Amino acid sequence: MIGLILLLTWGALQVQVTLAGFLNGESVWSKAEKQTVIDLLNFAETGDAARLASFNDNYGLLISDGRARDAIASGVFDRADVHKAFARGRILPAAEPGMIFMLRYLTNARHMREAVEAWRAADGPIAQLGGIAGDLQRAYAQGRPDDALIAAQRARINALNDELEPLTKRFSLEVAHGAIWLGRVLFVGVFFAACLASLLWLSMAQRALSRIRGTEERYSLLFDSAADAIVMVDEASGRVLGANRTAREWTGLSTEVLIGTELSRLFVPLLHRADGAVTGELHGPDGRMRPVEMRSSVAKWGEQSVRQSILRDITERVNLEQQRRIASEALAGIAEGVIIADAERRVTRVNAAHIRMTGFTAQALQGVRFDDLRSLPDGSPLPDSVWKAIDIDSNWVGEVRSRRLDGSAYPELLSISAIRDPDGGVQHYVAVINNVSAAKANEKRLQYMAAHDPLTGLVNRAEFERRCVQAIAQAERDRGMIAVLFIDLDAFKAVNDSYTHAIGDHLLVKVAERIAYELGERGLAGRIGGDEFTVLLGDLYSREQASALAGRLLTTLAAPVVVGEYEVALSASIGIACYPLDGMDVPTLVTNADAAMYAAKTEERNAFRFYSPRMHADVLRRIALASELRKALAEQEFRLVYQPTVDMRSGRIVAVEALLRWHHPERGAISPGEFIPMAEKLGLIRRIDQWVLQAACTQMHRWDLAGVPPLRMAINVSAHWFGQANFVDDIRSLLESRRLAPERLMLEITEGAILRLGEEMERTLHALHALGVGVAIDDFGTGYSSMRYLKLRAIAYLKIDQSFVFGLPDDSSDAAIVEAMLTLCRNLGISPIAEGIETEEQHRFLLRAGCVEGQGFLYSKPVDPDVIVQLLSPGRRQGGPHLRLVPPESI
Repeated sequence: MIGLILLLTWGALQVQVTLAGFLNGESVWSKAEKQTVIDLLNFAETGDAARLASFNDNYGLLISDGRARDAIASGVFDRADVHKAFARGRILPAAEPGMIFMLRYLTNARHMREAVEAWRAADGPIAQLGGIAGDLQRAYAQGRPDDALIAAQRARINALNDELEPLTKRFSLEVAHGAIWLGRVLFVGVFFAACLASLLWLSMAQRALSRIRGTEERYSLLFDSAADAIVMVDEASGRVLGANRTAREWTGLSTEVLIGTELSRLFVPLLHRADGAVTGELHGPDGRMRPVEMRSSVAKWGEQSVRQSILRDITERVNLEQQRRIASEALAGIAEGVIIADAERRVTRVNAAHIRMTGFTAQALQGVRFDDLRSLPDGSPLPDSVWKAIDIDSNWVGEVRSRRLDGSAYPELLSISAIRDPDGGVQHYVAVINNVSAAKANEKRLQYMAAHDPLTGLVNRAEFERRCVQAIAQAERDRGMIAVLFIDLDAFKAVNDSYTHAIGDHLLVKVAERIAYELGERGLAGRIGGDEFTVLLGDLYSREQASALAGRLLTTLAAPVVVGEYEVALSASIGIACYPLDGMDVPTLVTNADAAMYAAKTEERNAFRFYSPRMHADVLRRIALASELRKALAEQEFRLVYQPTVDMRSGRIVAVEALLRWHHPERGAISPGEFIPMAEKLGLIRRIDQWVLQAACTQMHRWDLAGVPPLRMAINVSAHWFGQANFVDDIRSLLESRRLAPERLMLEITEGAILRLGEEMERTLHALHALGVGVAIDDFGTGYSSMRYLKLRAIAYLKIDQSFVFGLPDDSSDAAIVEAMLTLCRNLGISPIAEGIETEEQHRFLLRAGCVEGQGFLYSKPVDPDVIVQLLSPGRRQGGPHLRLVPPESI
């Protein structure tokens, strides 16, 4: 019955397709028929060849359709020729078989017979149209026909058109009626076949339902009540055929949506296990993923293979596994060593960090109690109090001494925790260990660094004072005596300036080694800053013990020290203060020892002195001087005096040197040798240098305004300012503001400062030379000379120190040194200037030796600016025959 229904349905479909083919062909045929009439009318009127060609094309389509129809009806036809005719008539390919069938076998059927008759009736008028076209073509071939012929032919064409139109409409109408009639016949057949099939199916279904209703109800109850998700999947397509209630709840999808959905879109497999189970994730509502385990079995539903998949929620198991994995990875990756032991403290597991620290693996520790390998720092076993503390607080932390696999020991920070069962009993112990060897070593190193000088390794000031406090407390209990020695190196600054700071640091290290060696175990040595050292002597019974040590220290420190390629000779001054005679506390003892050292340095050097109360007054005076020096600049207590420099051949003044003086409002005049070192220590020397330079340049500007002949001004500059990056810029700005020529300024700097500044000094000298400012080396020969700097073009002058001039001309050594200096200056093109000339004999010797310029008390003492004006006034002669006015043109 189903086959019959399908056959009838297929027949109805073919009828519809055939009908569509006939109607489509009729539409094309009708258009072609109308176009032939239109083209023929136009050709008859105009004789246009294009119109004739269009007529022939449409006429050929009409003729081919008629030939194909008659060929099919006769039963003898070529399918290729028929297909070509149908294609020319734009017949649907799918309709060709039906049309051929109907034209071959059903031309006598109801409505089909009338339609074919109408089609064949149109063949005659169409043929006549072809004859008219031939007559018109021949007529136009001989020239344009007369109008009467054309009008007659057009009348014939219109008459044939009127004859064809009803035939065309009749054909279409009969085809449509035939299709409707045939469709009704087929529908009735399908309807009766469907009714019969339905009756048969209902009868069979009623019997089948009565048998399976009970089984289906039981299966559905078990299927939907299962705690696991169950889905039935088509093995071939992978689509869901059925799902239980749990599956719908877990996926959040209804039965209608689930059925037909591919299982791969719901379940993401992650791991295929050896037992056939697959673990993965099931898509849930809102994009949530549920971890599940799927087991599947294949069954046959008739010819269809169906896979029953049971999905079990394993969220709890996954969480537990993840927690175990995290715990395991954390245990393996933690930097601290971890030991897990049972209730008897026997090791069951250790991590990688423990193995790295101790060398013991878990296998090596099987059956071993972890506390057997550890003891307290003093070597005693871990006491029972440790386990009692764990019983009470579940944790104990402390430092122990642990043993490695190779038998070596190391300090360890041990933390033990207890893991208890539900009843509160200890189930496991977890011990976390940290090797604190590096930490303890760092702690000791930091303690050492905090208490010791980083350069010399001696104790620093804070540690020295702390140890002094302990020594005083011990001496107070024992009614004993202690001594504090304050050691300061003599002329260390000159050494540091002449060589590099690195050489100076090496020298300090050598001094510290000598002090420590001489002291031995009898006391404590410290460095409290710079070149100042201290020594603590305890358990003394007389001051002579301190003086004996001080004498040995002076002897030791006076021995030459070899530093690199240099051999340096130093001395020291030592001050001594004793408890309880010279002070009852540490600050007092150190201060008084410092005062005694200063007294030794001032009075003699390379000596030691015990403290006396008189020294305290000197210390207070120096402290007060430092405080008052800070206010001297603001209170304008400084002033400049000027000492002339003369041309030794003519006695004329060629330059003046600006010299700084401090007139204290209460103490009166204070020597530069007293306050200049203090200014250097306080960091004020740069400000003083700037003030001196500004004041001297200002004075030169005033002399110029007063009409005084221009002079060269010599100004002493310290290394603290000379080496600054903006030094040359400051000089340039000052000269421009005072409208002074650069060659009128001469800067004096000691050779020690030149050596200390190194490459920075060379850059500054080159910049000064480019500016036009001359540089003089002051006190030449008194320091640690380096002749290399004499080659620099900026060095224009060399001042011979008065210590070499003093013995002239009688002292042969001084004479030889001075002559050597003058020869050096002549060969290098440097102008020499002798200082401290006080006698005529000195003047004559230097002049004969080739010295050009000199200064000293023989010519003039340092004087005020007004005196310089008087000395340079026309017709004025001051100080004897050696002073003359310098002609302006010689500058």
